[in-house]
Formats: sequence, structure tokens, C-alpha cells
Amino acid sequence: MKPWELAAIRGVLPQAATLAFPFTAIEVVRIGLQGGVLGDHGHIVMQALRRVGLAEKASRFYQELSGGEQQRTLLARVLAQVWEPGSSDGSPRWLFLDEPVSALDIAHQLEVMDLAIDFAKRGGGVLAVMHDLNLTALYADQVLVLSEGQLLAKGDPKDTITNSILSKAYGCHVKVNTVPDTSATFLLPHTASLIHRAHTT
Repeated sequence: MKPWELAAIRGVLPQAATLAFPFTAIEVVRIGLQGGVLGDHGHIVMQALRRVGLAEKASRFYQELSGGEQQRTLLARVLAQVWEPGSSDGSPRWLFLDEPVSALDIAHQLEVMDLAIDFAKRGGGVLAVMHDLNLTALYADQVLVLSEGQLLAKGDPKDTITNSILSKAYGCHVKVNTVPDTSATFLLPHTASLIHRAHTT
């Protein structure tokens, strides 16, 4: 597919981005709108900023924003690009998110994950690279566990976020817990310990 064809069906949120010019937050989001299929719908830009809680900082320079605010500005750009989760032919548009909550506090982490779930429920697709296993267990429909480029497991969170699979993936002993009276899983760092591996020279 040509770049502009890809831009119409998928928005990519990088883990971090550096802007060489002093764009304001609203200008950054407008770049996403122009790259998508709704370039003539200018009202989407402010709607996207509102969705990530940054409407009041629309005129601030991107470089003046905190790391978390920059990350949310980039998310608003991606949302503007693929604002409608489904295309006219019924196929889904996609959000590709690389560590979308790494620089955010708990409230904003939940806000971003809720945005992703809403996008999926309205007919879109979301593929997210995550290191936060608790949020992964809470939100994901399907989990792929990767280690050194190899696929170790694929399936429901309860079948993939397990002691044996995670211990193998991360090279440390991991104990997965269950929230009482639910099937929700979670991990606590103090239950993990390193697995000593033999080193070769």
C-alpha cells in the first residue's frame, strides 16, 4: 500500500517523538487530521484534544508540555487521523500503540486504555505494545507474549499471563495472583525474583 493509503486506515503512536519545530499542541494534532481521511473536518482537532484532556493546552508549544502531556498530544494526533473506527466499506481502521501509557499517571493510564477500548468497541482495531502486565490483563482481548523475537504464547489473558509463561519470557520467577471473587489477574513486583542464567563467553 502507498503511504497515504496506509494513513487512511491506521494511525501509529510511537513510544516517543521529537519535533524539530515549535509546533503548538493543536498544530501537532492537525498534522494527524491532514494525514487521515477527514482533513476537511477541522472540528475534530479540538475534539481529539478534549478526549485526552488537553483542550486547555491547545495553544501551548509541544516542547513546553510535560512528557505525559506530549504523549497524550501524540495520541490525539493519532485519534484525529483515524477518527472513525470503521471505513466506508465496513473494514476496521487501526490504532498501533507503542507503550501508550509509559509516561502517564494512573488516572491518565486508565483514560488512554478506555479510549482504546472504546475505539475497538465501535468497530476499530487496536494493537498495543505493553510492558504493564496489570493493564494488559485488565484490558486486552488477546495477548501475544514475545521474548527475544519469539512468540511464546497467544490467547486470552488468563491463558497467557501465567507463572510459567511470564517466568520464561522475563527470565525471573513471577507469581500471578487473582483478585478475590473475580478472575482478574495481577502481579506484584515483590513476588518476582531473578532467574540466574549461565553466561558464556
